[in-house]
Amino acid sequence: MSPSGGVLTGVLALPGSGTAAVLALPRSADEPPVTIPRDPARDAARRELSKRMYHEDDPSWFQRALDAFWEWLDKLFSAASGATPGGALGLIVIALAAAALIGALWWRLGTPRRGPTSAAPLFDDRPRSAAEHRAAAESHAAQSHWNQAVQERMRAVVRSLEERALLEPRPGRTADEAAAEAGRTLPSHTDRLSAAARDFDDVTYGGRTATPQAYQRLTELDRDVERTKPVLASSAPSTQSTAHGTRQGAAE
Repeated sequence: MSPSGGVLTGVLALPGSGTAAVLALPRSADEPPVTIPRDPARDAARRELSKRMYHEDDPSWFQRALDAFWEWLDKLFSAASGATPGGALGLIVIALAAAALIGALWWRLGTPRRGPTSAAPLFDDRPRSAAEHRAAAESHAAQSHWNQAVQERMRAVVRSLEERALLEPRPGRTADEAAAEAGRTLPSHTDRLSAAARDFDDVTYGGRTATPQAYQRLTELDRDVERTKPVLASSAPSTQSTAHGTRQGAAE
């Protein structure tokens, strides 16, 4: 009750409060104070606090979600650091070691390769000569179209082997098959032929982007293959016969 005795002042109970609420009502000095039961007071408080003027400075839903996320992350970090030897410092050391390991593997193995999604033939259009494929490769390289340049240079290598009768012309042959067959005739280039076939598959079916270095390796392989004499299957027996005759003559 105010000292003046004209107005009764009171506090409106908040939701969840167990106390009764007293409303401000005009009363005379001789009249007893008026109280309101808890439930109606809680409802009245809820209606009052739901007014927009009380929520103008409330954070947005995005800010609330962000706060909840950071709170969850803080709890997660605290739980992890509590279970890690050395606490937070130990967790940081483990995280840095894992990052270093991933970086080392990435540097050593390179970008993960996707396997070829198709075993399509090496040649997919009208037959062209090795010279035509080389010209197309050089044209693409001049425009920095390295994917097409690598494809055409690989086709030039295989077509050149076919023109020299080192590979039997066969429709539907893949780059891997061509490299494996050519490696038996040109054993000194087996590894380079296999690598060239992988480069062709990576840019054609694996979704990778060729590099100038890959094209340069294929160009050098093309030139070296042109200058390399094949190892004919018939030469092996004659060599063995010569060696056997030499050993037999020496024994006599």
